Amino acid sequence: MHEDTNGDGRDSGSDTSSRGVEQGDREFLSLERELTVLLRRARANQGEMAREVHPDLESAAYGLLVRLEECGRQRATELAGYIGVGKATMSRQLRALEELGLVAREPDPADGRAWLVDLTEEGRTRVRRVREARRERYVTHFSDWDRSEVSELARLLHQLNRGMEK
Repeated sequence: MHEDTNGDGRDSGSDTSSRGVEQGDREFLSLERELTVLLRRARANQGEMAREVHPDLESAAYGLLVRLEECGRQRATELAGYIGVGKATMSRQLRALEELGLVAREPDPADGRAWLVDLTEEGRTRVRRVREARRERYVTHFSDWDRSEVSELARLLHQLNRGMEK
């Protein structure tokens, strides 16, 4: 379902010129609207997936588990930088994940002062199960799309993500 109204039944893209929007800015307003819908749905999805991994898992920690599943063990500082949180927040999240049995820390052999974080076998199994179910949902949701369209969407989202890192 496409959300194209502003809540009062009017098309959110209607009559933008009367509100002082330049003609050339309409595509950026459309982009902003669609990204807002996408991000709101993504946050809701992330919460659902986090609960599927473990009922007590915080929504924000799901991305951390996915990163570990994709990239393997890492230092907490690397994870904090990737996720975009401070060291204190990362320490709190890692402590909670350890208490749930999803991650474990071990001394970094390259630097005895640092620790490496990795998924436990239980954590890896749970994350993979949830990610596989999510992939299956994507296959279902995009079943009427041509594979080249799915590929193009992935390419454009990758380009968007890269551009936002700058």
